[in-house]
Amino acid sequence: MVTRRRLLGTGLAAAGVGLTGASFTPLLAVDPAKASPAKAGPSTAATPELFTRPMPLMPVLRPTFRTSTADHYDVTMRAVRREVLPGIQTDLLTYNGHFPGATIKARTGRPVIVRQRNELDVATSVHLHGASVTQANDGDPMDTLAPGGERIYTYPNKQPHASLWYHDHAHHKESENVYRGLHGSYLLTDAIEDKLPLPKGEYDVVVAIRDAHFDAAGQLVYTMDDQQRSTLLVNGVPYPYFQVAARKYRLRFANMSNQRFIGLRLADGGEMIQIGSDGGLLPRPHTTDSFILSPGERADVVIDFSRYAVGHKVVLENTIIFAGNAEQVGQVMRFDVVRTADDPSSVPSVLRSLPALPAPTNERSIAMQMEEGVAHPKGFMDGKMYDPARVDANIRFGASEIWTVTNTNARVPHNFHMHLVQFRVLERGGKPPAPGETGLKDTVIVAAGETVKLQATFDSYRGSYVYHCHMLDHSAMGMMATMRIS
Repeated sequence: MVTRRRLLGTGLAAAGVGLTGASFTPLLAVDPAKASPAKAGPSTAATPELFTRPMPLMPVLRPTFRTSTADHYDVTMRAVRREVLPGIQTDLLTYNGHFPGATIKARTGRPVIVRQRNELDVATSVHLHGASVTQANDGDPMDTLAPGGERIYTYPNKQPHASLWYHDHAHHKESENVYRGLHGSYLLTDAIEDKLPLPKGEYDVVVAIRDAHFDAAGQLVYTMDDQQRSTLLVNGVPYPYFQVAARKYRLRFANMSNQRFIGLRLADGGEMIQIGSDGGLLPRPHTTDSFILSPGERADVVIDFSRYAVGHKVVLENTIIFAGNAEQVGQVMRFDVVRTADDPSSVPSVLRSLPALPAPTNERSIAMQMEEGVAHPKGFMDGKMYDPARVDANIRFGASEIWTVTNTNARVPHNFHMHLVQFRVLERGGKPPAPGETGLKDTVIVAAGETVKLQATFDSYRGSYVYHCHMLDHSAMGMMATMRIS
């Protein structure tokens, strides 16, 4: 059995993002009485039994039609009731009735056009997280789609391959809308990725992880900054098992939680090969036994199950416990090796080449902060709450800027997400980035008291875009700002 002591003792410094255990001490040091569901009162549902249901494979959305130049999709946002906890129907907000939303598969150089219809009773805004798009198609927090309305989003897909995702971004509602189900994956591929002998087809699998808080009736409870989200879901199912062959799999992990940081490792300490991050493949694969994902981050990982005999079972653990106890959130899912299979795949020693960073044309500093120790905290960027009428950073089109991002909080962790661009991490705490952060990123962890330096080049589209903490409860509290590229 996984114990809290064991989880807190795992080496977070080896997690692939260069964070130290000390960096996460505030994150882990939540009052156990507050975190434990036993203290949550009779309104909280019992923890589902572990590993009794299979992990669903996320459906791939089929185009409504294709032309010679683009793929066209129709998506309807609607409320549905689905079984999430065993035997209980839960009210959800969905894209086309799927929880999470179906995966869209796209190709660099071929646009995707999505007609979104809003049949919900709340305004929405669809953001393709990590994508380079025009301002009109970015899903700006204030550019919302009213109930009963529809609009077309056009994604040019001019950027290289990447494991992106889409989610709601309507300001003050984004946190609750995403929590209730408005999120899904968007996989962009290209010739660079095609030519590599990585696992493909049925051996290339989306693994979307998030947490939830259910009441006694099995309904999702939403409260801002809730510390009782202590049921882990994988592809919409709590604590599933996944039957695998004894061969290599490419697992596209995505953290679609509002606030939860997830540290992933195999219970036997087996090695995993990280091959990608937010913006696609790393330059070189990185062998590790664990890695951390903050909300919104993705990691592509290859696990070779051929080292296990048929019949073997291995648990994927979560090494970061800050809401819930280890029995609840210390285990994520289980891999069950059920058959043998041929495996022509391999992981090359070089995955891609990234161009040298241009000489920076400007530098700026960003301070992230959230009120601590108050009942209804506010969030700030550079001491200011988000105001959509204000431009916080004016950027020259074509500029390549170094941003030094600091979390000024003593206890509360954050992460930093920029719209429009993928950036490169230059330093974390004055040290070079760890191997898992050497690729293109759009979301980066900034632990309490920590400083991260990154470089972004703004040469794709002009317009106004936001940057914010992607702990969505924090951005809903005001930890968001606007940059204008002109």
